[in-house]
Amino acid sequence: MFIIFIAFNHFFKTKRHLSQMSDSIYISTKAKDQHTFDAIVVGSGISGGWAAKELTEKGLKVLIIERGGKHEHIKDYKTASLNPWELEHRGMTTQKQREDFPVIHRGWAASEVVMDAWTNELDSPYTEIKPFTWWRSYRMGGRSVLWGRQSYRWSEMDFDANARDGIAVDWPIRYKDIAPWYDKVEKFIGVSGSKEGLPQLPDGAFQPAMDLNIVEKDAAGKINKHFKGSRHLFIGRVANLTSNLPDRNKCQYRNRCWEGCPYGGYFSTQSSTLPAAMATGNLSIITDAIATRILYDKDTKKATGVEIKDTADNNTYTFNSKIVFVCASSLNSTWLLMNSATDIWTDGLGSSSGELGHNVMDHHYNLGASGKIEGFDDFYTYGRRPNGFYIPRFVNLNGDKRDYIRGFGYQGAASREGWQRDVAELNIGKDLKETLSTPGSWSIGGGGFGEILPYHDNRIMLDKRYYDAAGNVVTDPSKGKQKTDKWGLPILAMDAELRENEMKMRKDIVEEMKIMLEVAGAKDIKTWDSGHNIGHGIHEMGTARMGRDPKTSVLNGYNQVWDATNVFVTDGACMTSSACQNPSLTYMALTARAVAYAVSELNKRNI
Repeated sequence: MFIIFIAFNHFFKTKRHLSQMSDSIYISTKAKDQHTFDAIVVGSGISGGWAAKELTEKGLKVLIIERGGKHEHIKDYKTASLNPWELEHRGMTTQKQREDFPVIHRGWAASEVVMDAWTNELDSPYTEIKPFTWWRSYRMGGRSVLWGRQSYRWSEMDFDANARDGIAVDWPIRYKDIAPWYDKVEKFIGVSGSKEGLPQLPDGAFQPAMDLNIVEKDAAGKINKHFKGSRHLFIGRVANLTSNLPDRNKCQYRNRCWEGCPYGGYFSTQSSTLPAAMATGNLSIITDAIATRILYDKDTKKATGVEIKDTADNNTYTFNSKIVFVCASSLNSTWLLMNSATDIWTDGLGSSSGELGHNVMDHHYNLGASGKIEGFDDFYTYGRRPNGFYIPRFVNLNGDKRDYIRGFGYQGAASREGWQRDVAELNIGKDLKETLSTPGSWSIGGGGFGEILPYHDNRIMLDKRYYDAAGNVVTDPSKGKQKTDKWGLPILAMDAELRENEMKMRKDIVEEMKIMLEVAGAKDIKTWDSGHNIGHGIHEMGTARMGRDPKTSVLNGYNQVWDATNVFVTDGACMTSSACQNPSLTYMALTARAVAYAVSELNKRNI
């Protein structure tokens, strides 16, 4: 009881601490005396939260511009403490939601508990020249509340891959440049994981690892032995706490993370970087404000601030700053650049290289294998672990050579069937109830995440075409009109797809998972490949890539726009290649590194 009291006392102390500070940081578009700052951060998600934290802690007065509404820690986690039977639709979405959110309903993300998190697709449309699944969350914290929290470092081989393979352009940094920033981020956000000593997946500054369950441990041993140490299965490296951090309690194994964690058990802007930025007294936030243009002075070749459109009154307002960090999420960040300084560059700020909007990447998935495991019916699992196992890349390494380049990893789990399983022969009465109150058989499975190469022809652009009433493209502007969003702003057109390299890789992803499950002793193995449209991996990358040469890249090695030295882009738009690991940890590390550089340059009056 004493332990429980301490936990709840800490919980409510944290709640009071955050609520006491929250109201004073929000400003109004009409507050004319609050329109000049040292730095503006566009976006409040994983990258934006880190930019705000680092900038404010270095003494700068910072404004976050967030296009969505407020979403406060604990207070706004409306369903996080409800029981499943207390949900009006028992977790299902309504017919109206299925009509209004067709993109979200293409995959697994359509759930009653998070429908308020997803962007209104009718208000904010986009054009699919080729099928593109874009999952967006426009609210404070962005997708940092929703993310899967898998946190993996990139290795030296990932940063030199383009140069080695002669693909796209070389990264302007290497692992040694970002390693200390990985350390900083991992320690602050709290990443639990095990150290494995693998060159293709560097170890980090981890909290104690979560446990594999009995079936996963058995599979890990069999796979390692069969493949003579060349393949590894271990617990995922996840931004869920296994030890407390200041004002955050460790994970409660509820596995309801995307509803928001009242305990702060996983990293999000709300639970972690935002409170740190707020504590400095240097932070202001404006919500319901779409950043429409970065204001650019052609004489100084610098940005002077950001223009916004108030989503409530549809009026425009200007905020001024010495530096601008663009962290609006990959494709929206590039949209903002494309819509800026068009009087100087037709295709927007940062387009002088011809690469802005190009080299769209993602991770391709929606494929894998699963099977049943016998012999472990006496074992069960503890809690609802919000994590699974990870199998890092093993192809095209150490003498292994495939008919494609780069590689893939797997995420998966072993579990026992629960009450939802079908018991066809027991369809009524006491026997049914007793059967469903006991766990079913064990199964194990994994899905692959493969690298997509940075193809120049995979691109996004402002849709400047004209459409007639039937939705057909017309060449005569007098016979149609351009598509815009609710606020009359231009929308993006998506033109990207998987190519031959990815298609070859997908065959191996399925086959290799099947082989490993056979080695692990699985029976009745089933494979699947439901196809992949770019965007569906929710790991959008590229379109404003880093590089060594302003003629072939948008950003330099410090995420600085070549064409505007006081503008930095540190979200997924900056990525030069995609590797196969989840990218969010790298975004955060790049952001912290870029802030340190930007503030140093600002203090030297170089920007």
